[in-house]
Amino acid sequence: MTIREAKALLVSYSFPLDKVVLAFIILFLGIVLFDTEQVSESIRFLFASLGFIFPFLVLSVFIAGSAKATGLDQQIATVFAGHARKMIVAAAIFGGLSPFCSCTVIPLIAGLLQAGVPLAPVMAFWISSPLMDPEMFVLLSAVLGIEFTVVKTIVAIVLGLGAGFATHSLVQRGLFTNPLREEAVTGFSGCSPSTRSNKKIVWAFWKDDERRNSFVAESKTTGWFLFKWLTLAFLIESLMVAYIPPEFVGNYLGANSEWWLIPTAAAVGVPAYLNGYAAIPMVGGLVDMGMSLPGALTFMVAGGVSSLPASMAVFVLVRRNLFVWYLILGFVGSILSGFGYLIYLQLVG
Repeated sequence: MTIREAKALLVSYSFPLDKVVLAFIILFLGIVLFDTEQVSESIRFLFASLGFIFPFLVLSVFIAGSAKATGLDQQIATVFAGHARKMIVAAAIFGGLSPFCSCTVIPLIAGLLQAGVPLAPVMAFWISSPLMDPEMFVLLSAVLGIEFTVVKTIVAIVLGLGAGFATHSLVQRGLFTNPLREEAVTGFSGCSPSTRSNKKIVWAFWKDDERRNSFVAESKTTGWFLFKWLTLAFLIESLMVAYIPPEFVGNYLGANSEWWLIPTAAAVGVPAYLNGYAAIPMVGGLVDMGMSLPGALTFMVAGGVSSLPASMAVFVLVRRNLFVWYLILGFVGSILSGFGYLIYLQLVG
């Protein structure tokens, strides 16, 4: 192969070099340049961690692809029909269990509000949905255990209920009329649930060519999304293990300091949170080094609801007063979740 042919081959090969991949490359090159002894340790840690999580990753991808192919993702519209209070309960439960990725939530919320769906059930879904989904449930169980995962799922639903009913009370008092910004009414598109006219769920999706192709496409998208974030997170975790002394985590983020750890974890979780999936191995590493589970829960809830990327998307979608309310719900809800989990552990332990 000539040099010209090799260049043509590289140009024709479309490698998805996005910001996550670029961040991984820059971070790895930084390790190579500034700590060559850490390179082999990080590579070993990376492959060991990916090998452990791989079966759970495959299961997560299958769940996401199946939800798309069967038409299950279309059923969200039926959740928001009925009495206001019943809608809030249904939306919170559905949000905590629904198989929607984080990129779907924002345009989906915009579509629901544009369609005239009441704000209160939309807020219930909005708060609960980023905190848990089937893929995250599987991955989180593998890293932090089934008990912690079940607690986080319950927290997602409870926070959705609280956010929905609190918002409903304020709406009845005349707040949050016209919640969407004018420029956001037609500005959101892209990642969204499937839009087939047939709303029926077809479980045997492999018998239909269109649904089978949908399964393959969604599996590829979800698989790449999870793989790139987890790979970056495991690389960061390898550096945490190498450079953060365990005694520091134990002394300042551990079991003897929850009274101030929980609000601190909430404050740190908002700017430091990368992604719901990337946070799993990172928080798992902190727990292994001594971080308390209530602090871990607080960090993941605060970041999941109101991390900087999510907040930026919300800011351009809704008016300022609703944006502030959204941040308050996420921050206060994460602190209450942490203290609630702490009380639970003290009662059972």
